[in-house]
Amino acid sequence: MPPACAPSASAVTPAQRLRVLLAGVCALILTVGLARFAYTPMLPVMHREAGLSAVAAGWLATFNYAGYISGAMIAAATGSLQQKFVLYRVGLVLAVVTTAALGLSDNLVLWAVLRFVSGLSSTAGLLLASGLALNWLIRHGQRAELGLHFTGLGLGIVVCGLAVAAMHGRLGWAQQWLGLGLLGVLFFVPAWAWMPRPAAAAALPGSGNRQAAAAPARRWLLQMVAMYFCAGFGYVVSATFIVAILDRLPLLAGHGGWIWVIVGLAAAPSSFLWDRVARRTGDIAALLLAFALQIVSILLPALSSSALLNLLSAVLYGGTFVGIVSLTLTLIGRHFPDNPAKAMARLTLSYGVSQMVAPAVAGSIAARTGSYHGALLLTAAVMLVGMALLAVMWREAARAQR
Repeated sequence: MPPACAPSASAVTPAQRLRVLLAGVCALILTVGLARFAYTPMLPVMHREAGLSAVAAGWLATFNYAGYISGAMIAAATGSLQQKFVLYRVGLVLAVVTTAALGLSDNLVLWAVLRFVSGLSSTAGLLLASGLALNWLIRHGQRAELGLHFTGLGLGIVVCGLAVAAMHGRLGWAQQWLGLGLLGVLFFVPAWAWMPRPAAAAALPGSGNRQAAAAPARRWLLQMVAMYFCAGFGYVVSATFIVAILDRLPLLAGHGGWIWVIVGLAAAPSSFLWDRVARRTGDIAALLLAFALQIVSILLPALSSSALLNLLSAVLYGGTFVGIVSLTLTLIGRHFPDNPAKAMARLTLSYGVSQMVAPAVAGSIAARTGSYHGALLLTAAVMLVGMALLAVMWREAARAQR
């Protein structure tokens, strides 16, 4: 029986729970989908109309990743949930401003600053919103799952892809960025209004003994960090190059933007579905399956030039990378229920580091060999290392339950 002071599931209506989760969904669409991912489908028009070179485009991507890592470090260093809530709202504002402001100047230095700050703001949706939502669910006796929340990642890809496609040929590059900023306001409002301010209490009722008992071993944390680094490697290489790889195929040439939309459509429901898989198999087993399917998605373009199999690769990639993020962050958050955002941020640092390292390594291999095959094979090998780490964790968990 729960303590008398603990919130009960019956005290929360389905509408309240839905509003909290939708706040997180809208935050992800705004801060990750528009402020971060819209850069990918906008690159062609930026090249053509704004004179953005390939080298400069790469540097802008690097600044964005650097901003993301900086945001994760700030979130990791912030212990108070109240402070995290303030940072969350600041991130929402920055996401709208930095997206629209890209259309106000063609100064490369200003663009670099804006991409850095937009990367910084993406942690508001990915880390702060997920931590705040998970804390709220736990406090109110709800199932500690973030599948619905993380649909915002896939929906964000779809929203930015469709928005750019709708503006293509009708507006110039500057007007398109202003339009994306205006679209962001539609998601800003519910993300701001529906995310509840966290309770003033620092700990969950009656959590003192439970938290001490549930505290994970340092070895487990290190395994999680290493595994998530591998996951980040697999995520970012495909995210960076999948459109370029598939656009080279004769049947898919010129349709790279729509490939990005396909990835988003596959990603949107995936975290919700992976929650269901995790309920049946457990989190680690579900992660093992997700890693295996993502390895298939990475290998297909390296082994086949079939348009159908390469489209299947895009679907498998979209259907797994969000699930891996959702399952991992939910798993780490459950081990630190009082302040899940801080634990998530620490884990995400390794994910962010791999996002800076992997594109440079993969791009170098592709430049030297003239194809992406070597880079894809290396990425699959790194993901296999991640699977090996998960297998060790799975075995250790099984021994602990005996």
